[in-house]
Parts: sequence; C-alpha cells; structure tokens
Amino acid sequence: MANYTVADIQALRERTGAGMLDVKKALDEADGDQEKAVEILRIKGLKGVAKREGRSASEGLVVTKIEGAEGAQVGTLIEINSETDFVAKNEKFITLAEQVLAAVVAAGASNAEEALAADIDGKTVGAFIDESAGTLGEKIVLRRVARIEAPVVTEYLHRTNKDLPAQVGVLVGTDEKAAPVAKDVAMHTAAYSPAYLTREDAPEETVANERRVAEEVSRAEGKPEAALPKIIEGRLNGWFKENVLVEQAFAKDPKTTVGKVVAETGGALVAFARFRVGA
Repeated sequence: MANYTVADIQALRERTGAGMLDVKKALDEADGDQEKAVEILRIKGLKGVAKREGRSASEGLVVTKIEGAEGAQVGTLIEINSETDFVAKNEKFITLAEQVLAAVVAAGASNAEEALAADIDGKTVGAFIDESAGTLGEKIVLRRVARIEAPVVTEYLHRTNKDLPAQVGVLVGTDEKAAPVAKDVAMHTAAYSPAYLTREDAPEETVANERRVAEEVSRAEGKPEAALPKIIEGRLNGWFKENVLVEQAFAKDPKTTVGKVVAETGGALVAFARFRVGA
C-alpha cells in the first residue's frame, strides 16, 4: 500500500485542483511522494495542475513599511497569520501586526528567523506574538518577511475582501528613472504572481526540471522526435513568460511586456517581493 494519508490526498487536491481519483492514482504511482505526484499530474495534462497558487486555511494580513530618502530606500513586507478571518480583522490583531513590523524594520531583519529574534519592549518578537496569541485566543504566526533595497521602493497592498485587511502585499524596487511605472508594475505583480525577476534568477534545478517535464509531455503527445528540441524550448519559453516578471504580458497592455514597459523609461527593475496570505 502506498505511503500516504487522507490528509495527503486533500493537500494534493487543494494544490493541484485535480479530482479525487486522479490524485489517488498519482500518489499510488509516486508511492506517496507529493512532489512526484504533482509532476505525474502535470505530465498527464490534468486541468488546474500547476496553475493555481498554493492554498492554505491560514488567515491574516500583510503590512509594509518603506524607509529612507529617494535614492536609497529600504522596504519591508511581513505576513502574519491567524486561524480565522474574525481575528484577522480585529483591531488588536492589526495593531499587533504594526508593532511587529516596526520591530522588524528597526532590527533590519530580512527573514522570519531574524524577525522573531528581534527586540520589542524588552522581549523577542516571538515571545511578544505568543503572549498576544493568548489574548486573542488563536495561534498567531509571523510567517514571512521580505526586505528589499533600491534607489526607489514602491508598495502596493490589495484587499481580496473589502471586510478584511490587505491580504496581498507587493514591494517593487527600481532605479529613479523607472519610478514612474513602479506602481503599475507593483499592481501587475499582485495580480500575476511572478516567481522570479529575470530568467537568471530561476534556480538551475527548477529550469532543468521544467525542461524535463516539457520533454515528457511532448513525448506523451507523440510529437515527432526531430521536432522535440524546438517544441521543448518553446514550452520552456512559455513557462518563463508565465513566471518571470519582466517577461510577463503587462496587465494594463497585454500586447507588451513588463520588461518593455520599464525599458521605455530608460530605467530598470532592481527587485520585488510579493506575499499573498496563506499562499
């Protein structure tokens, strides 16, 4: 019997959008390995696979802070999770998030581990959150922290539900010439969830795996052997266009790309960060 549980089945269904039977078959074939099962589902071309953001039952919010003068700015983005949306919109929770953000910024933390060790009122942020969790009656987690530096840092916060705090947060770092389009790029990033700024930022092993998947899909479709190299590279380029920010079709004008919009300013993108609560 394959080594997986009912919880594993549910997790894979939420991650891929595939049906129960397809998920079970993939887990059987992968002997319970989630990543291998995802790959199997992708190769079989099932709907929804690898096209949806990861889902989570986590609630919460994102908050940002930008410091420094134009020409040398630092932006910090954090995600704090609660168990329910009832707590997520509670003023005490929102105040907690702002207090934690201030401590993280003061410490110059660039990841959750550094942030949890930062000082706040004579105690660590981790201890402060634990104490606040007791008051709020739910488990509270500082899930992620991002910190980017650039001549100009621009923020964008988006509410997916008008009754809740912002659940999508973006920071975009540019040089001064590209600053006029930075807000549009940040809004695009919120909607299109790129994974990398440029092709070069994508890990070699990730690219190699995408190329291998493209080859297996092409062979499964019976494509001619002589045409495989061109087909595989075409599919890999398609993957880059979906996942690389500068290659994505620009939200406000799909006839061009984000990279071209920025290039027209004579400026450049430096960095970006994007969090969606629970994803």
